Amino acid sequence: MVKALHRTEDNKGHGHIAAEHRARDWRKGMSDNVAYALLVYTALQIFVTVHAIKEVGSSILPYLALVALVAGIIPACRWFEKRWRDLSDEEAADPSLAGAYRRDQVLLWVLAICLPLVLTGLFMGIAALAA
Repeated sequence: MVKALHRTEDNKGHGHIAAEHRARDWRKGMSDNVAYALLVYTALQIFVTVHAIKEVGSSILPYLALVALVAGIIPACRWFEKRWRDLSDEEAADPSLAGAYRRDQVLLWVLAICLPLVLTGLFMGIAALAA
């Protein structure tokens, strides 16, 4: 049986455990990115929506923005995760997918950060025009 961990010696003679080099699993990486992006997205969404409610008052528009934000991010995140989850074990470790992975990673984070700001700004603009 091949050991996943092996002992190495540092320059002082002390042993420590070092993991063998493993290929990157694109599936796990994208799943982690989706989870972290949703956390950031949720925090931003709460922050901007609370700010919009304070600014607009008792209007229904901030709540509509909240519903639109939730409805917009869930299908996008599911698409990103499904696209990478369905890779075979061989494809999941293929270094040639690094460019596509980075593109999807950047797009996911742009959506997670910008979508709450843009949609809440849009709904606040509509509320300002309606007032």
